[in-house]
Amino acid sequence: MQDFTPFEILPGRYDSGLVLLADHAMNRLPERYGRLGLPETAFSRHIAYDIGIEALTRTLSARLDVPTVLGCFSRLLIDPNRGEDDPTLIMKISDGAIIPGNHPISTEEWNHRIEVFHRPYHDAVSRTIAATAEATGHAPLVLSLHSFTPAWKGVPRPWHAAVLWDTDHRAVEPLIRHLRAPGDIVVGDNEPYDGALKGDTMYRHCMMAGIPHALLEVRQNLIGDDAGVAAWADRLAPIFESLNADPALHRYELHPSRTGAYPE
Repeated sequence: MQDFTPFEILPGRYDSGLVLLADHAMNRLPERYGRLGLPETAFSRHIAYDIGIEALTRTLSARLDVPTVLGCFSRLLIDPNRGEDDPTLIMKISDGAIIPGNHPISTEEWNHRIEVFHRPYHDAVSRTIAATAEATGHAPLVLSLHSFTPAWKGVPRPWHAAVLWDTDHRAVEPLIRHLRAPGDIVVGDNEPYDGALKGDTMYRHCMMAGIPHALLEVRQNLIGDDAGVAAWADRLAPIFESLNADPALHRYELHPSRTGAYPE
């Protein structure tokens, strides 16, 4: 696994004050895990990664020239958007698919995946946020990109995009307002699911440190090809720029004592 990197940091201007994240960007696995006992088709499904998000995040990162962290391993191996003590960190079954390589799993293997994949990804996120804060002298804006399925258990989802959040609405309210302004898309507010999940990426790196943030989900069938990615990059880039230009979002002090992300 020496040639397998659990994260990729895309370059950008750290003094921009904006950081992008994509926890579930890729569906890759190290060779030693094979396909976790699953058919190859499983890795083209949402259970393995967030369809369309890698391309969208790369496009936005390049266009905005901002530092970005991509997760490089499949969520089927271990989910970077879960806390280390979350029982769903390594899934035994996902949307009806039993994952033989995850059950049974020894304590040693569970801890190995945390140590080799989960923690290095989060260390990269911490370093990137800290470097941005140091370059600007204030709290950065962190936006996490995900995608969701067009339907769940046979029920269509009407939202084109959704903003998920916990209790910090500083970046959320203007983001939703900007997304809804053209009037041509349906935007969910903590739909199709709630964004409050203790220990997830936004909780760990932003909620606990007082950093303004939001998690944006785009429906997967809208970004499943190059044309869709380009269209959503065109839509989102000026919105992200506008949010980041709002001085109100950067007036807050970081709270290093409340997180392990910013050691002295």
